[in-house]
Amino acid sequence: MLTVLGITAPIFILIGLGFLSVRGGLLSREQMRGLGVLVINFALPALLLKALTERRLDEVLNWPYLTAYALASLSLFAAGFAVARWWRGQGQSASAILAMGMSVSNSGFIGYPIAVMVLGQTAAVAMALGMLVENLLLIPLALALAEAGAQRGNGGWALLRETGLRLARNPLILAIGLGLLLSLLQIRLPAVPLKVVDMLASASAPVALFVIGGSLYGLKTRGMAADVTQAALGKLILHPLALLVAFLLLPGVEPQLMVAGLLFASAPMMSIYPILGQRFGLEERCAAALVAATVLAFFSISGLLALLTLVGWR
Repeated sequence: MLTVLGITAPIFILIGLGFLSVRGGLLSREQMRGLGVLVINFALPALLLKALTERRLDEVLNWPYLTAYALASLSLFAAGFAVARWWRGQGQSASAILAMGMSVSNSGFIGYPIAVMVLGQTAAVAMALGMLVENLLLIPLALALAEAGAQRGNGGWALLRETGLRLARNPLILAIGLGLLLSLLQIRLPAVPLKVVDMLASASAPVALFVIGGSLYGLKTRGMAADVTQAALGKLILHPLALLVAFLLLPGVEPQLMVAGLLFASAPMMSIYPILGQRFGLEERCAAALVAATVLAFFSISGLLALLTLVGWR
């Protein structure tokens, strides 16, 4: 148990420091957003670029892992959408956004910092593969369904086009594309750019955790127990379980990548979840789910690590 706490405690202490720094007035929410921009636009892209260029393309594009991650996430998305839409009677937009919260992880801000402490650089490759599934498949699907549910005429097609253009300009996607290209051509970065990339990459994990803590301050959770319960249970418990089943059904995934995938799947939903929900008037529900899932993740991830240690994953 001390081994598990040695991994999880520093993670959530950094999250707590970010929360307290905003609550105590040391940093404002606007300043915390600035740090988030640094992580999203510079540190995480540098990390992905470094991880991908240090490996051959056949090592990076692990198709069994990609298939398992996509299958598990899509299955959970479909199940979450069905439960919210036809069992709980939610609207289509609310159901799509809730299903997205259950199936899309906070890969950069929480999943990676935990996985890298456990597995080292394997975590960066798993993050790149997971982000391909999340950014190119799950998020566009959820937003298209939500837009269609809002009955805004041709808004669904316009949203798909807008999403595609936004993805084409996304620094994370650009870094993945460039890293895959350099890996394919077996080109290594020159010494000076490589040093810059290394310095930015090393800042990604601690700053990301600090930012997620600061972003939690001020979010409200009142009066949304059913949505919060479904989102948190689905994200923290059902997502890693679905991925475990997919790994068992689809052989060929390396043990370290399996552990990395389970850690990413057990992370709470992405920090921009309330922002995506705001377009459909769901920001308060999304914020409540984000707060609850992030707090509960300390216990669920600690439990997962304890279980992995018990079965001798090292």
